[in-house]
Amino acid sequence: MTEVSSLTGRLLVATPALADPNFDRAVVLVIDHDDQGSLGVVLNRPTAVGVEEILAPWAGLAGAPGVVFRGGPVSQDSALGVAVVPGADPAGARAGAWAGGGPMGWRRVHGAIGLVDLDAPPELLGAALGSLRIFAGYAGWGPGQLEEELGEGAWYVVESEPGDVSSPRPEGLWREVLRRQRSGLAMIATYPDDPSLN
Repeated sequence: MTEVSSLTGRLLVATPALADPNFDRAVVLVIDHDDQGSLGVVLNRPTAVGVEEILAPWAGLAGAPGVVFRGGPVSQDSALGVAVVPGADPAGARAGAWAGGGPMGWRRVHGAIGLVDLDAPPELLGAALGSLRIFAGYAGWGPGQLEEELGEGAWYVVESEPGDVSSPRPEGLWREVLRRQRSGLAMIATYPDDPSLN
């Protein structure tokens, strides 16, 4: 059995067999995973809504394409900010910088990736952020639900990289993440969008 905290900070990449349209070819960053359940955001679902339309103070810090992303089917009327803080040391504080491992208003998820307190003043974080994405809603699983889906083969679990959060081509992230794997998963990246046309 996988240790319950082991998926935090990793990516769930939807298998071609996953039938749920909410997660077709989705790449999900797991933000929390424990015995209470799991929470993540879909990294490759940009919307047409600009960040300035819903969170104007944060718009200048949002990376290209500068739109809100559909983080998942749960609580789509709420917003989550995920940001990369370059140089943040996963073991603690950045040399000569922040005590506690990151700037005020940012909570580490994994490595240099963390959650942003969107109620904090943007100027607290502005100089520290390397990239910021705003997500409407999130993907959530109850206790044991994600483990069940993993057992059914719905997801591939792979390591995340800070660049996944700020990919300039989020629509291509599913193929990109699979292609960089050093296993048979790299071949899955060539799986056609519609297998019946193959």
